Amino acid sequence: MEHIDHILIVDDDREIRELVSAYLKKNGLRVTAVADGRQMRTFLEANTVDLIILDLMMPGADGLVLSRELRVGRHKATPIVMLTARSDEMDRIIGLEMGADDYIAKPFSARELLARIKAVLRRARMLPANLQVSEAGQLLRFGQWKLDTTARHLIDADGTAIALSGAEYRLLRVFVDHPQRVLNRDQLLNLTQGREAELFDRSIDLLVSRVRQRLGDDAREPTYIKTVRSEGYVFSVPVEIMEPR
Repeated sequence: MEHIDHILIVDDDREIRELVSAYLKKNGLRVTAVADGRQMRTFLEANTVDLIILDLMMPGADGLVLSRELRVGRHKATPIVMLTARSDEMDRIIGLEMGADDYIAKPFSARELLARIKAVLRRARMLPANLQVSEAGQLLRFGQWKLDTTARHLIDADGTAIALSGAEYRLLRVFVDHPQRVLNRDQLLNLTQGREAELFDRSIDLLVSRVRQRLGDDAREPTYIKTVRSEGYVFSVPVEIMEPR
């Protein structure tokens, strides 16, 4: 039987819930819509979904709180598309750092939202083009670090786990999947968020800075993520897939 993707909409605006639900159903998706975090938690206790559309600005627990909550629970791998009424860059970056896979600013067209949903689902299910990580090997080693692709955290030389936000993990995963290859900002945005860079968009530069901090990299003389002037960034150390213990 063919799988039909199940989308959960969490938005306190009834009109948006109804309009988006009708459009997604018309385009072959299964949809459940709830008004707040409490209803979301109740539904997810007994159900699984393929993707969550989460409004940023809601009374009570807002989208950032709920996104952070989802990323530490049993639905931590479920993709999230954040809806925001504001286009401020910092709001977008915070949303991505809290675990959202993509965002779309209100007002938006239902057609664009559907395209974003399909792109996020496609990326979530797509194996990286370079390193093919099998179920038998879930650790990627580079320098003194290991990246656990199941738990989505770093492991240092002493075996201590270092937590990563959703955005940090996605960016680091792109780098380790394409080691020793220069990637420009457009490529990094497309591979991590499925979109092209907007004018003066510095979200990738800020995320690179955060990942460097996680790796203990000196921004002036980095070991792992080097800046290539006028071109982008390169992950400069070799990466290997470790055999399971």
